[in-house]
Amino acid sequence: MAVKKHEEIRTEKYARAQDIRSTQKMREILDGLPRFCRQYFRGIEGTTGARTRLAYAYDLRVFFEFLRNENSTLRDTPLRDFPFSVLEQIGKEDIEEFLEYLSCYEKDGQVFTNDARGKARKLSAVRSLFKYFYTSEMLDKDVTALVPLPKLHEKPIIRMDSEEVARMLDKAETGADLTRNQLRFHDKTKVRDVALLTLLLGTGIRVSECVGLDLDDIDFKDKGLRVHRKGGYESIVYFGDEVEEALREYLEERARILPREGHERALFLSLQNRRITVRAVENLVKKYAGLATALKKITPHKLRSTYGTSLYRATGDIYLVADVLGHKDVNTTRKHYAAVEEDRRRSARNIVQLRGPAEEDTPT
Repeated sequence: MAVKKHEEIRTEKYARAQDIRSTQKMREILDGLPRFCRQYFRGIEGTTGARTRLAYAYDLRVFFEFLRNENSTLRDTPLRDFPFSVLEQIGKEDIEEFLEYLSCYEKDGQVFTNDARGKARKLSAVRSLFKYFYTSEMLDKDVTALVPLPKLHEKPIIRMDSEEVARMLDKAETGADLTRNQLRFHDKTKVRDVALLTLLLGTGIRVSECVGLDLDDIDFKDKGLRVHRKGGYESIVYFGDEVEEALREYLEERARILPREGHERALFLSLQNRRITVRAVENLVKKYAGLATALKKITPHKLRSTYGTSLYRATGDIYLVADVLGHKDVNTTRKHYAAVEEDRRRSARNIVQLRGPAEEDTPT
């Protein structure tokens, strides 16, 4: 099959086009990795998304560059010429040294550092590689399983309260407290911005899922959105009356806009009439949230956490929250909303009364 040109990719469904770009970039990196890595990436294709494989390719490149730098017998060997026997010779200590190396290393005159989270991500990529060849019976042992992932310190979950949410939406609607320069564009974007923020806050979808929405992904009859989830599958997310009202108002305005070629399907457009980007959404969330709360650093993901918290407080159903947010593992959801769960358990302490007021006698 011929490789798609850039112009052809633009006309693809947004999420599909992103996957194509990630796959093409991954193949570029793969050309510089040891040849046996091709078998590995073919083997995990059915169980991973394109962006995950791209991230693995980047991280494995760092790993093999470390091996070349630290092993004199490999120093003059191009990565692609590494023999498979390199993996067989790696021991537990080599993996531990790799983690130490990641703390601070230099490449092309630039210094790179990794915290515990960055180290864990790179070790996960290396673990995946070794596990694949071990389960394929090409390696006698998986030494990476002997090295624990770096301990991650849980970050406090930052969310917006109901007053902050209301203030942010008011600022987006009225333009209050915006700078003079920001006000120049406000009249052109306020309806779009209110619809976009309302959608994020009212459904909990990811920013990548939001920018990937097309006009035909909205079903007002059933009040549902078709979203392309992380991992490559599609899901229907339902929205309420406030989201419907904001979307309908924006669509009236959207109908009067002539999109650029290749962006005709896009739901949310930029001022250049192209599909809005993730970075643009991050900037507008930062702009309006900064006017609503000065002490919290709010990102689109924090709006997702805000929605998840509100839904869990209202329903108490962690499985429902996991399903709506698109978490494949409910333990991921439970970890993020553990504090809310603790509040619910605490509030239950006085619900059951062992020696409460006596019930009134009823005649028999």
